[in-house]
Amino acid sequence: MAIKLTKNELKKQKDNLKQFQRYLPTLQLKKQQLQSVIMKIKAELVKKEAERVQMIGDLDDWVAVFAENDLFEEKMKLDNLVQPDRVVTRDDNIAGVKIPAFEELTFKEINYDVDDYPLWVDTAVFKLREIARLDALVATLRKQVELLDAELRTTSQRVNLFEKVKIPEAKENIRVIQVYIGDQQTAAVVRGKIAKKKLVEV
Repeated sequence: MAIKLTKNELKKQKDNLKQFQRYLPTLQLKKQQLQSVIMKIKAELVKKEAERVQMIGDLDDWVAVFAENDLFEEKMKLDNLVQPDRVVTRDDNIAGVKIPAFEELTFKEINYDVDDYPLWVDTAVFKLREIARLDALVATLRKQVELLDAELRTTSQRVNLFEKVKIPEAKENIRVIQVYIGDQQTAAVVRGKIAKKKLVEV
């Protein structure tokens, strides 16, 4: 990009440089904060996914009992007793990024007559609800990582733009203008001396 070799342009370039140098530390701080939070959320995600696998593994002990589920009429099957309603989240703000934070998973209120079911059904319903809650929590954590990763990419691009393009460009522009203005001043002094010498000779 061609720049004007003037004092006004020199001032503009110096102002730009100050602005870039003032803004860069804020961007770098935001980048570090995002990286730190993403690492924490990913660690939490690994932990909750392991919990979920463990919970599902614990159901292996129930396989024989769950087989009874197939003997129930269609409307009495466990799937009908555990029906998630909605995931309740609140909005959190991390480094200027709005992310969902899991609060709870609500279930449709389904009443059933305990006399119609074997004793194990209450425990099974409880365990299936816990697994559904973990599923919702894991999905929310994944969404957080997705949103924060996108913001981290954007912030990293801005940091690189300032560090590798804008700041070096402004410094080079200032150098070029200062050299040009210096040359012009030197030439003016030389012309002045020549003119003075001619006047003296006359």
